[in-house]
Amino acid sequence: MSPTLAVTLWWVAFAGAHVVLSSLPIRTRLIGLMGARAFQGFYSLVVLGLFIPLVGTYFAHKHAGPLLWSVPLTPVVRWLMYAGIALAFVLVVASFMTPSPAGMVPTKPTPRGVLRVTRHPFVMGTALWALIHLVINGWGTDVAFFGGFIAFALVGAKHQDARKIATGVPGYREFCAATPFLPFTGRDTLLGLREMLPAAAIGIVVTVVVRHFHASWFGG
Repeated sequence: MSPTLAVTLWWVAFAGAHVVLSSLPIRTRLIGLMGARAFQGFYSLVVLGLFIPLVGTYFAHKHAGPLLWSVPLTPVVRWLMYAGIALAFVLVVASFMTPSPAGMVPTKPTPRGVLRVTRHPFVMGTALWALIHLVINGWGTDVAFFGGFIAFALVGAKHQDARKIATGVPGYREFCAATPFLPFTGRDTLLGLREMLPAAAIGIVVTVVVRHFHASWFGG
């Protein structure tokens, strides 16, 4: 089996487990059988058990497979990459500093901060991080690995929205109408950016630290 196919199949297994376990009929049945807490633990163990070999397979075959494209790392490209990665880390950091959509809707129907930028800041930050890496890594395994993050983020976020609306989470339909799915496409983006300045500062610091240790932590 080619390394590119192996990475792709691990992504299919990982994403498939998410879709199956979070689908309404199966999720409802499993929660009824084992309880909500046990189901969350079971869910976490399954997806973690699939994510670890996915990452391990990629790092064992990094930059393998056919070269599909090559982008020269000129100074302009390099600094655009740094800016994009910083933006991705800011979204991820802000997602931990702002209540999640599911938790905030019943008590705080008005979105603030990063939720004015996107209602799925963690997955969109992850997708942006993957997109930046995808542009500058055109080998087969790189494309499968980073492309999988993008596809999983977009499909998973859409699935989450549909599930919460279908299950009647109070105010979630209105929350979706008031917040953008894709980052930086909403009418209140600038206001949201001003409200997330602390997250921006932390995200930039994280970017500098990761960039400094990138070679020793992750290789070239």
